[in-house]
Parts: sequence; C-alpha cells; structure tokens
Amino acid sequence: MAGITPAMSGRRDEHGFYYIVDRKKDMVVTGGFNVYPAEVEAAIMELDSVAEAAVIGVPDEKWGEAVTALVVLLPGTALAEDAVRAHCKARLGSVKAPKTVLFRESLARTPAGKMDKKAMRAEFWGSAARNVN
Repeated sequence: MAGITPAMSGRRDEHGFYYIVDRKKDMVVTGGFNVYPAEVEAAIMELDSVAEAAVIGVPDEKWGEAVTALVVLLPGTALAEDAVRAHCKARLGSVKAPKTVLFRESLARTPAGKMDKKAMRAEFWGSAARNVN
C-alpha cells in the first residue's frame, strides 16, 4: 500500500486494509494512547440531548493531553457531565472517555462553516509550554 504509513491516523482490518479514522492533527495522545476524536464524538452524538460535539486534547500534567468534549445541547434539554463520561466509558473504555465535558452555546467554526478545532484548542493551549495546532 504505497503512501500509507503506520503514523497515519487509521486502523487496519483483518484483511490488511487501512481505514482512515480521523485526521492525525486532531488525534489526542493521552498517557501514550492514541484517541481519535471522531470515534468519541460519534459516541457522544448517540445521546438524545446532544446537538453537536467536538473532542479535543487539552494540556495535562500527568497524561500529556486530556480528552475533552465540547458539547452543544438541543434547546430545552439537559445533560450531566457524568452521564456523558459514563456513556463514553461504557462504549469506548476509560482511556477514550472524556476527562472533562464542557457545555457550550455553540462551537467555533471556520468561514466555510466547518468546525474549527484549531480555534477550540487555542483556548486551552495558549499558555502551555508547548502548543498543538
């Protein structure tokens, strides 16, 4: 498979085929484990109260990065941070479950209307010794 390297954010199936799971630059490395935000976002979107979700890595002294979910709820609904974490932990395991869930009115977007994870991360990485773009 020319052009595919082990460093790419993907998975191999039982037949040896690679499937792209997420963008490498969005991958969260927490405690030496790779967490693909798209996988965590899909689990969060299974919850009835969630309108949209974004998962990013934020600086963490112990783990390097901590999986953090930014969640927008549907109007008139409520959801507890613990419920989101418990759902993700049951579906994906404790490593991939968000350590923190932050509820927002909206998520940062590019001029084209796509989620702007770089802008979302900037809020947390601005004062960090190293930066992840």
